[in-house]
Amino acid sequence: MEATTTANPALAYAREKSARIPWYLWCGALAVTSVTIGAHWDVSWHRSIGRDTFWTPAHMAIYACGVLAGICCGYLILNTTFRRSPEFVAASVNVYGFRAPLGAFLAAWGGSAMLTSAPFDNWWHNAYGLDVKIISPPHTLLMLGIFAVEIGTLFLITAAMNRSDGALFKKLQHLLLYLGGLMLVLTMFFRMENTWDIQLHSSGAYIATALGVPTYFALFWESSRHRWAATYISVFYVLFGIGLILVLPLFPAEPKLGPVYQPVHQFIPPKFPLLLIAPAFFMDLLLQKTQHWKSWLVALVSGPLFVLSFVAVQWPFASFLMTDAAKNRFFGAGYLDYGTPSWTHDALRHFLDPEHGLVLWKGLCIAMLYAALSTWLGLAMGKWMRKVQR
Repeated sequence: MEATTTANPALAYAREKSARIPWYLWCGALAVTSVTIGAHWDVSWHRSIGRDTFWTPAHMAIYACGVLAGICCGYLILNTTFRRSPEFVAASVNVYGFRAPLGAFLAAWGGSAMLTSAPFDNWWHNAYGLDVKIISPPHTLLMLGIFAVEIGTLFLITAAMNRSDGALFKKLQHLLLYLGGLMLVLTMFFRMENTWDIQLHSSGAYIATALGVPTYFALFWESSRHRWAATYISVFYVLFGIGLILVLPLFPAEPKLGPVYQPVHQFIPPKFPLLLIAPAFFMDLLLQKTQHWKSWLVALVSGPLFVLSFVAVQWPFASFLMTDAAKNRFFGAGYLDYGTPSWTHDALRHFLDPEHGLVLWKGLCIAMLYAALSTWLGLAMGKWMRKVQR
């Protein structure tokens, strides 16, 4: 009786420990969180203050992602290679004599690429001027690094979830959906220049969104096994964007560069997030009802469903964003960069090159095709990721 009593606490502790998410998965999720916040903060810094010292808090948040990825992945690679713990070895692959889960190698490379891009970016600005474009050679290397950290963390969490069951499976499922929300925020961040609110009455913005967003919806729906996965990650994306609009203007900022066309006294937040909740909800419903369909058939239906449901809500909402009623603290349509002249479309709240009739529908048909291909790719990747064990 005494032996049983003594053993029970140990058994309970072992069960509790086995249901905990490993620290390195939390570290990977924190790395992606840091770069997601830092990237938006950095763009706001440029829009409110201009090019500043390299050592801004926003830059540090971005590059902290590379450091955190190096810490968790370095631990996994060195611990698996040299200590050869049976638990880690069984879930590892061999790369040039080193052993670790595949995701650890991907995220480690991504972290290295991010940290390599830092001095390159600083040199680029000093050599070629105070460029604030998202796409530049050092930013491209940085984006590749961020993407590798994202995918590496995705692999690590998915593999752990595929090897688990019970309480740990549910916890990892929620962590995976959280990561999916962050990845959706980041992929829309890199589409920012093509989905500005003044561009939402032309097909280009919908084509840019159709290239990749349905992939995320289908991928996380399949890999997470959650019937509302696309809706969850799209709600996270919208809430994250609203949070930035509400929080960033609370902090003071003054332009340091000229010319200054607009008075700016606080950080400028991003534009209101796109209403991706609508296509996400309908894609979740479609995927629930078509689990026994061929992937190509699901993709053919999802392409028009994604684009038409998205246009149905985003088009009239974009019109609302052009009105004075949207110039408030919640919708944030009244915030302008210090470098935005008063005669621009953004300042005047007019759509840029709006499309109508045949030209618009031709573009939307292209968007439907891209959305179908994106969905097919996401379904294929998601089904494959359900089998990942290491």
